[in-house]
Amino acid sequence: MDDPATDPAASPATAADLASRPAPAGPASTDSTSTDSTSTDPVPSPVPGPVSSTGAPGFSALVAEAAAAPVDGWDFSWFEGRATEERPSWGYARAMGERMGRASAALDVQTGGGEVLDSAPVLPRLVAATEAWPPNIARATARLGPRGVVVVAAGQDDPLPFADGAFDLVVSRHPVRAHWAEAARVLCPGGTYFSQEVGPAGAFEVVEYFLGPQPERVRRARDPQAARRAAEAAGLEVVDLRSERLRMEFHDVGAVVHFLRKVVWMVPGFTVDRYRSRLRELHEDIRREGPFVAHSARFLIEARQPGGR
Repeated sequence: MDDPATDPAASPATAADLASRPAPAGPASTDSTSTDSTSTDPVPSPVPGPVSSTGAPGFSALVAEAAAAPVDGWDFSWFEGRATEERPSWGYARAMGERMGRASAALDVQTGGGEVLDSAPVLPRLVAATEAWPPNIARATARLGPRGVVVVAAGQDDPLPFADGAFDLVVSRHPVRAHWAEAARVLCPGGTYFSQEVGPAGAFEVVEYFLGPQPERVRRARDPQAARRAAEAAGLEVVDLRSERLRMEFHDVGAVVHFLRKVVWMVPGFTVDRYRSRLRELHEDIRREGPFVAHSARFLIEARQPGGR
């Protein structure tokens, strides 16, 4: 799926900050690879363990497998054949890679495990990345170090540890929160900020299935127009702003369990035991009616630092 490489340790108290990177947030179709196809195989893959009388894996087997699966890093390959998510039409990974190929010095903010940055075919001579969560810092260093990328530990709200005007390109995919003033500070005149962010009410069908209806202020959080205003307040010129809502499908209850364990801010405090009865209802709904459908929200923003040639 297509969701955040973010700091799982910093899970917010409400769904308002969900899928800040995220996302993936979500199942197997993700821009954390170098491709930009639209979805993954929608056919559920076989799962070992007890099966129901229909021959399909039973509730207990699906939930147990998902509860035992590792959730470190920002790899969504576990969802293959079990969940899908459409990708935005603009193809962030490809577009980011094209800009990397033209840059001379670039920064990837909140890089996660470095998967998206590593998808760029060509990197500038000088490239740095920041990340807050220690396991992801280690993963990103191992992945990106051989390509000459320096990975620096930096919290999502910390000042960027770089000089003014150090970069002609700053990118970020699903930042927890965009730090517009700092992005503007480290961009040189004529430099570009390029980011894909999670939009409002992303995957709220999942959120509200477990938490109930959310307040309107929560549903409106992460508004693309608010991002425009914040970028302009930092002195940047917004040259592109696009948003889309994208279909997500969960083909078994295990995919939902794994999603909520991995994207921890969607349903804060989620555990299988806490939500077992609701999960069982969802399992029966999927068996009767087919995939559980939700919709992610994404927006693309590109802004420019005035000046330069």
